[in-house]
Amino acid sequence: MDHSNLAFILEKSLEKGALDFAPMNPLAAPHHKDDFKLKDTKPQLGERWPHGGPRGGGGWISSERATSTYDLVEQMFYLYVRVVKAKDLPTNPVTGSCDPYIEVKVGNYKGETQHFEKKTNPEWKQVFAFSKEKIQSSVVEVILRDRQKVKRDDHVGKVVFDMHEVPTRVPPDSPLAPQWYRLEALHGDNKVKGEVMLAVWMGTQADEAFPEAWHSDAASVHREGVLNIRSKVYVSPKLWYLRVNVIEAHDVEPLDRSQLPQVLVKAQVGNQILKTKLCPTRTTNPMWNEDLIFVAAEPFEEQLILTVENKASPGKDEVVGRVDLPLQIFERRLDYRPVHSKWFNLERFGFGALEGDKGHELKFSVRLHLRVCLEGAYHVLDESTMYISDQRPTAWQLWKHPIGILEVGILSAQGLLPMKTKEGRGTTDAYCVAKYGLKWVRTRTIIENFNPKWNEQYTWEVYDPSTVITLGVFDNCHLGGGEKPATGGGARIDSRIGKVRIRLSTLETDRIYTNSYPLLVLQPSGLKKMGELQLAVRFTCLSLANMIYLYGNPLLPKMHYLHPFTVNQLDSLRYQAMNIVAVRLGRAEPPLRKEIVEYMLDVDSHMWSMRRSKANFFRIVSLFSGVISISKWLGEVCKWKNPVTTALVHVLFFILVCYPELILPTIFLYMFLIGIWNYRLRPRHPPHMDTKLSWAEAVHPDELDEEFDTFPTSKQQDVARMRYDRLRSVAGRIQTVMGDMATQGERFQALLSWRDPRATSLFVIFCLIAAVVLYITPFKIITLVTGLFWLRHPRFRSKQPSVPSNFFRRLPSRADSML
Repeated sequence: MDHSNLAFILEKSLEKGALDFAPMNPLAAPHHKDDFKLKDTKPQLGERWPHGGPRGGGGWISSERATSTYDLVEQMFYLYVRVVKAKDLPTNPVTGSCDPYIEVKVGNYKGETQHFEKKTNPEWKQVFAFSKEKIQSSVVEVILRDRQKVKRDDHVGKVVFDMHEVPTRVPPDSPLAPQWYRLEALHGDNKVKGEVMLAVWMGTQADEAFPEAWHSDAASVHREGVLNIRSKVYVSPKLWYLRVNVIEAHDVEPLDRSQLPQVLVKAQVGNQILKTKLCPTRTTNPMWNEDLIFVAAEPFEEQLILTVENKASPGKDEVVGRVDLPLQIFERRLDYRPVHSKWFNLERFGFGALEGDKGHELKFSVRLHLRVCLEGAYHVLDESTMYISDQRPTAWQLWKHPIGILEVGILSAQGLLPMKTKEGRGTTDAYCVAKYGLKWVRTRTIIENFNPKWNEQYTWEVYDPSTVITLGVFDNCHLGGGEKPATGGGARIDSRIGKVRIRLSTLETDRIYTNSYPLLVLQPSGLKKMGELQLAVRFTCLSLANMIYLYGNPLLPKMHYLHPFTVNQLDSLRYQAMNIVAVRLGRAEPPLRKEIVEYMLDVDSHMWSMRRSKANFFRIVSLFSGVISISKWLGEVCKWKNPVTTALVHVLFFILVCYPELILPTIFLYMFLIGIWNYRLRPRHPPHMDTKLSWAEAVHPDELDEEFDTFPTSKQQDVARMRYDRLRSVAGRIQTVMGDMATQGERFQALLSWRDPRATSLFVIFCLIAAVVLYITPFKIITLVTGLFWLRHPRFRSKQPSVPSNFFRRLPSRADSML
């Protein structure tokens, strides 16, 4: 196989659009093509306050007001009731005490505070929010009750507010001050003993009380699940690379002193364990000079544990010394200046240290020479570099000024599918998570709604436009109810509904993008659309000069290029960093669980997938489409299929030969004109998940089953053997192409290697004659004759291969020496 055959294979693969690795998925449900496309939406964004109050009242401000602080979401109105505290409450004449709690009631919706036992001056400091869309009452009742264990709770008193008289608060106005209200009897206007401090107002989701408020649409949530439905902003822990340079050790004393030790050093930080190589020689003063790299997070909770182990026998390692070092003592390096090394005394293990008859005194037996530092000039990678959202180094002293602001309005989701069953019916409790840089945001959970509306807006500082924001939609399975996953599994993990990625460099500055993104998930049964996510996105540029300057800078901090890590190190460190981030975010309230962090960070992107392999192959093939098109066009020119085009090419060729200084300006001018012409065809929308590019529509069920298989495999032996044979078949084709490419390169080497003495003699003589002819003949004449010969008419062409091609194909390669 030669170059022409290789180009022919790529061309045919591109034209066919598929390889016969596997047939199409017969189970894939037919979808309309528009279902997987990005759609334009026209939401009513910004704060707009209608004239007059609700139901004709005067409680609302009397003019339209639009602000820029919350202008990427649709306005949602809420009635807020803040319950602060109560005082001088009456006691029950029977029990002699009062166990008070407050019930806030608006129509059919009611919320309750925590109850206190035997307390007449309780403090609650709780806010209730009732959606205006669902309010069907003209009054707000705040009822104070006394909890009873046997009989019905006693009514102590109440406070009633008329909805028409509720004031309106518009941020950034100051919060409404709570006031004391005298309790009224349940029936009649008589006052009773006791007062409650309350504040009632009408506001929007921009109110500061909104994130922590109890919401009426979540009234069915059990008490233990209330924290899991609130919106929250998280910050990833500050990650450092810990570099431990193990230089040498002195005075290593094995337990068996009859033979010299052969030792290694084991270092541990948390769950991360690394070892140096075994010292090749037996000596009491071994040397390594090896670097061990760990990931550590602030605040530092783990210690660096170093142990020196002696290879006493092939199956036995004995610990001869250990030391625990807190990470706070190590220097934080902001560049690659040398770090001072230190000697550390290790605690002795075994004889003299751990034996009861010798006492418990700690005597050092090993001195370890280390150079340890926390690397602040690297960016700790916890996500794939293809979808990176932050490139700043760890040390804040090295950060540049932000070049822009990213604002995202998470509006709503449409047409979500049931994710679990509750009381015999399908339901979905959806929330959205967005991750950019160190900041994670989580919207509140909308209970039992297939078309949830969040209308929450978040802002991030942008330090580099070549970054990606990731948004994922999940189903909340931790609400404390009796819900069961729709898939039938027993594990209570938040299910994936879909994910969206937006690269900031593809956005025009100061433009609001309002689109509906399809939520696509690849499942073992095939590609499935789970719904749509509606977003409003705006990227604001703060400094155009700084942004343009960044396009010439490295993607990562300079230390990644001056002193890079190996590929294996980066993969391992990224996995450890992801685990640390997942553990730290899982401690928050509500927790951002591990399955969410893993999905958002694409932790499994490196796993083998036949589907991804085919998709990447066709991405490579598509790169050759332009070259193949140009070669086709040149072939038609040489064959004079269009005489006018061929004549024009001759004229252009003569001009460039006579004026060679025009070649480069012509090329760059041509690319400029192409760029200007393509401007009118530029993309109008941000890119989204492409099912055709991902090879997700025509994937075979067995390939999907293999992609979702565990590692190591959990399949039966015959299935694993079949997949192994299929992989061998694919690898065999790749092996053939790679071998052919090697053959072509070795033929070039054979021109002057005298492997074929006759061929090399002919080529050497040809080179001598060519050197003389090229020296005598002007270069323009040579170029002109070569071009005319190449563009000659078909009647002057032969159907046989050319002499240089025949000569090259006869050259030997090293394939003859392959076993």
